[in-house]
Amino acid sequence: MAGIYLHIPFCKQACHYCDFHFSTSLKKKEEMISALRRELFLRKNEITEPVDTIYFGGGTPSVLSNNEINLLIDEVYQLFNVAENPEITLEANPDDLSADRIKQLAESKINRLSIGIQSFFDEDLKMMNRAHNAHEAWNSLQEVKKYFDNISIDLIYGIPEMTVERWRQNVQKALDLNIPHISSYALTVEPKTALATLIKNGKIPTPDDGIAHEHFLLMIEMLENAGFIHYELSNFGKPDYFSKNNSAYWLGKKYLGIGPSAHSFNGENRSWNIANNSLYINAIQKDKLPNEVEVLSKTDRYNEYVMTGLRTVWGVSLEKIETDFGQDYLAYLLKNAQVFLTNEKLMIENTILKTTLKGKFFCDGIASELFWVD
Repeated sequence: MAGIYLHIPFCKQACHYCDFHFSTSLKKKEEMISALRRELFLRKNEITEPVDTIYFGGGTPSVLSNNEINLLIDEVYQLFNVAENPEITLEANPDDLSADRIKQLAESKINRLSIGIQSFFDEDLKMMNRAHNAHEAWNSLQEVKKYFDNISIDLIYGIPEMTVERWRQNVQKALDLNIPHISSYALTVEPKTALATLIKNGKIPTPDDGIAHEHFLLMIEMLENAGFIHYELSNFGKPDYFSKNNSAYWLGKKYLGIGPSAHSFNGENRSWNIANNSLYINAIQKDKLPNEVEVLSKTDRYNEYVMTGLRTVWGVSLEKIETDFGQDYLAYLLKNAQVFLTNEKLMIENTILKTTLKGKFFCDGIASELFWVD
């Protein structure tokens, strides 16, 4: 099985924390749709496996019309071997989800919505420069639930001046709505974002890692008590509601990334498209792929497996390390893991190396200590 990711590089406005590739101008939208369709055609032979996930990410894919979304889905069906009942996800923002729009989406092949809520409180949304307000966040989900069962929402924790109590209320609101999947991320300050500038100029306090850790542990407790499985560092799902698209990334399956800045992985190579709308469109119009390709070495593949494995409920299989990479890599992994096993941030369970609750929040840092450095 394999996945197709379509990057829709448009947004109504720029969120202060975002460093993804997007444009707030929709002038080139029609040209972009044509280019995305053409890239799908140019790369149709790169995936021979059945496609079981199609994911519209961005940017804000819900700025596309239903006709444009359907055009792209139809193109995938024409060019690829699409599995029966694939997971087809659209990322959307609450301000794009009117009752009519939701009904139209429900009539398309889209069967999963991932909604960028981020917070149910206006003060947080204003600080992040989100295009919607708390009222729209709540109302859009009430309406979406009439038509969709497979719903995910994004929430952000560790926001400056967000108390533990307000974070508790955020999580509780998601539980009250009976949302089956939650993706939640700590607010990070990326270079060259508006947030970085606001912090530098003293307009917004620097996020506090200690508070973010408190928020993280509270969220795990609340969601696991409510029947969610914490299957990846930032993702919680009820049984049968894990994101198939995202799980494929973490489990090392093949995926094709279409659009400017989109990444692809074919099991051996990783490639990524240029993060510039005009240059992307111009290249595709000439039937050229504007991408860079990196051939992954054995060490690259080991490091990626350790990084993704420690983030997930599936962990790092010691047997797989020995089989795929050899005894030297296994010995190196166990030697470097020893300090984290001793301080109970890692554990070994049935030959699987995993983070403990104590280690989860720090798993990326732990993984970097286990990387093989040539």
